[in-house]
Amino acid sequence: MGKRQETEPDDLLALHLAGSMADVFFKNRLREEMRRRIAENPDSDPATVVREIAAYLSERPALKVVAVFAALPGEVNLRTLPMEIERVWVFPKVEGDDLVFHDVRDFDRDLEKGTYGILEPKAELGQIRIEEVDIFLCPGLGFDPKGGRIGRGKGFYDRMLKQARPDALKLGVCFGYQLVEGIVMEEHDVRMNGVIAG
Repeated sequence: MGKRQETEPDDLLALHLAGSMADVFFKNRLREEMRRRIAENPDSDPATVVREIAAYLSERPALKVVAVFAALPGEVNLRTLPMEIERVWVFPKVEGDDLVFHDVRDFDRDLEKGTYGILEPKAELGQIRIEEVDIFLCPGLGFDPKGGRIGRGKGFYDRMLKQARPDALKLGVCFGYQLVEGIVMEEHDVRMNGVIAG
């Protein structure tokens, strides 16, 4: 009868660390690939995605507080979302390692260049608690059909979404070329409830 070999705690830790390093490697390779795709598609038209989001929200009047974002290159520009859809629109602002949200009434007047050169709400605008947000429209470098999301690597959205209400919706927003078959999800990553792509 063969001798059973026990796995030592140190071996388990080594396996875990090796798995974590592999995950980081694959995510970094995917980020490179997504940045390449973005560079190849500089003139992507956000109109289709914006129409789909507007229709989605119009059909769900209970989603009253909507978190949107100011687009970086390769992200869908949501500033043309029809303001006539009666909602409370909130934009993120970087504070240290966190995102906080402010009520924005006028996309042109209420935003200014902030951290990392991203448009952010002006500090004097009313702050909205994360728990008040009904739906988060989330940017990312890529998404998969199961709601996997890969961001830019700083973790702002994952940290913030962990503080959201359990029933708050999380929708990825992207162009069609940013959809991929599968994304490695680590323990700290937060899955989307769905993705709107165009």
